[in-house]
Amino acid sequence: MNKENAMDLQTILQESACHHKHLCPRQILGARLGLAGLAALGFDAPPDKKRLLVITETDGCFADGLSAATACAVGHRTLRVEDYGKVAATFIDKTGRAVRVAPVLDIRQRAYAYAPSETRHYFAQMQAYQIIPDGEMFTVQAVTLNTPIQAIVSRPGVRVNCDVCGEEIMNEREVKQNGLTLCRTCARGGYYHIGQNAILSYAIQQEAAHRRPACSAQSNTSDYL
Repeated sequence: MNKENAMDLQTILQESACHHKHLCPRQILGARLGLAGLAALGFDAPPDKKRLLVITETDGCFADGLSAATACAVGHRTLRVEDYGKVAATFIDKTGRAVRVAPVLDIRQRAYAYAPSETRHYFAQMQAYQIIPDGEMFTVQAVTLNTPIQAIVSRPGVRVNCDVCGEEIMNEREVKQNGLTLCRTCARGGYYHIGQNAILSYAIQQEAAHRRPACSAQSNTSDYL
């Protein structure tokens, strides 16, 4: 890492630590990995106008460092979390070109070589992760997304209502099933279930759905949440 990039890294780490309330090895790893991903796509700085989408494979400290380095954020719909429990991320530009960046498998062991005077592993990582060269620190692989980037990003502001639960569905996340427009929870089951005393039968929900006036997709962003 050259002097100019090292100075940039320190600014990024200060920003990450400010949001995270402290600095830790995994934030440094996220920041370095974010810079490596930008470089792999030919960016020398975070691009503007939502030209970059980052998919992180874990949340927490790593994601904070990644966000600080790339300026991508969940609130801007430029950072997505696919929680595989892995310290890795995929970087996609607006053309759909994508690279996945991950630490080398023995990154923790390599840290000792770059902080030989530090016997405590946490502090060895704090030092080493800032100076290990990219080529010794990360693997970079060109990948193809299983879902096109257009479908991942979708069209913000498009809204429909689920024919079963009646809740609003944004960003083209509905499912068409047996002639019905359904949210993914009603179509496939979600990450939660409703307590038994609160469950409405499918027939009652269907009756309630049919009593509501039809609601078509709207792209008017004036009332966008």
